[in-house]
Amino acid sequence: MASSPTLPPESETHSGETVGSYTILMVDDSPTIRKLVSMTLEKYGHQVICATNGLDALNKLKEVVPDLILSDITMPHMDGYQLCKMIRSNSVTKGVPIIMLSGKDGIFDKLRGRMVGATAYITKPFEIDSLLQLIDVHCQEAAQRI
Repeated sequence: MASSPTLPPESETHSGETVGSYTILMVDDSPTIRKLVSMTLEKYGHQVICATNGLDALNKLKEVVPDLILSDITMPHMDGYQLCKMIRSNSVTKGVPIIMLSGKDGIFDKLRGRMVGATAYITKPFEIDSLLQLIDVHCQEAAQRI
């Protein structure tokens, strides 16, 4: 069973200022993780498109190029590493920041993520503030490169 992100109580808000509203592709085979993360990101003004695995994500990327991709690693049909490699090999999507979300916290797993082109790596369970900050930082950096 996948670990859930740690969400703040409803009365708390994101401590940092969210700089913009971004379109985010959330790729995870766990319906619980997809729902929790997408609901939270939408609460902070982001548009979230969900995909259940790597193949589903590639199909969605044919329709829309998001500002950022959040991807689990362990998924059926195509894992997050394979997905990341495919995204980086496509001229249209190669510059989109990819944050890997994983229950794997070993140095080899993080290194492998970097080797296939992941922008950042966050281990489940995670604090939602940490994720929101990574999203803001990497979307701003990507926008400056355009």
